[in-house]
This record gives sequence, structure tokens and C-alpha cells, in this order.
Amino acid sequence: MPKVSVVILTFNRATLLGRSIQSVLAQTFQDFELIVVDDCSTDHTPQTMKNFSDSRIQYVRHEKNIGEA
Repeated sequence: MPKVSVVILTFNRATLLGRSIQSVLAQTFQDFELIVVDDCSTDHTPQTMKNFSDSRIQYVRHEKNIGEA
């Protein structure tokens, strides 16, 4: 089990999401999991997530927009 869980909540922010994920992956501390929660984005967030194949990343996509996490 990882020591740290990083959670990124996103909705239609694909242009910023890639940079956010890269920032987490670039940290010197590596014992983490990264959970990206997509609140049913209508932009290209799912395609952005396909650019990352790191096993520490989990992608959760809501089927409908539910608002606040």
C-alpha cells in the first residue's frame, strides 16, 4: 500500500490535467498512488488520460456530472 494518495478532481480541464499529472510524477518521493476523478468531462480529458500508463495512476470517470466531490 502506498504511503501517500494524491487525488486530482477534474471537470473540463484537460489542458491543465496533463501538467498536473506530470508534476506529481516528477516528485522525488515516489511511494504514492495518483487517483484522477473525472466528473463526466465533455472535453478531451479521457484522451489525455490515455497518454499516461503509469501503474500508480487510477482513473475514475463519473458517468454523469455529480458536482462537488
